[in-house]
Amino acid sequence: MSPTDGLTALLDHLARVGGLSPSRAARLLDEINSYFSESLEEFVVRRHTELQTDGLRNETIFEQIARELELRRFAAPPLSERQIRRMIYG
Repeated sequence: MSPTDGLTALLDHLARVGGLSPSRAARLLDEINSYFSESLEEFVVRRHTELQTDGLRNETIFEQIARELELRRFAAPPLSERQIRRMIYG
């Protein structure tokens, strides 16, 4: 199965279980990918701005962000072939 086949199968599955049109399923998948591709730094800066806009003070914001970080996954940093090779072979 090629990566394209897997993506098509995932989109079909999302459309079927979510009662979505294929285009809405594709948009949903794009949103999910965007959500999980945000770097740690991008997330912290974005959440700080959002929470400041809500009128929270930095002390409260920093605690909130720390709690949220425990629940989030972040995109891996870009790795060179050498870095990948070192992970595998030491």
